[in-house]
Amino acid sequence: MTVQKTSVLVLDAAEPMELAEFYAGLLGAEVRVGSDPDFVEVTGHSGVHLAMRRDHGYAPPSWPRPEDSQQAHLRILVARDDLDAAEREAVGLGARPVDSSHRGGPHEERVYSDPAGHSFSFAASPAPAKTEPRLQESGE
Repeated sequence: MTVQKTSVLVLDAAEPMELAEFYAGLLGAEVRVGSDPDFVEVTGHSGVHLAMRRDHGYAPPSWPRPEDSQQAHLRILVARDDLDAAEREAVGLGARPVDSSHRGGPHEERVYSDPAGHSFSFAASPAPAKTEPRLQESGE
């Protein structure tokens, strides 16, 4: 039997409350502060669950420098028609666009850094699969 589990993406930051407020605003979620002020959670409907942890020696990631890897990033799905609006919202909250002009093709994914320097992206949600109506056989 497998033990039931859940997961939380934890981002290090010098100021976890400020970063939690950024993501709560971006994702329409709530900030929860428990007994440890150095660990702040962001929760919401639709499965949103992030946490921010204070790192007193925090240094922002240096990605997208060519010699550094991205390590990990948060991918946020939005409707294709809402990519521009999502970008305006994120930048208004303090996100910075990351130049990804080296990628060809349509820009159905846009990359940003949050106020603490972590990368995240908006990606166009895949269109729901169309299902063909099934013909019912007559019982004659």
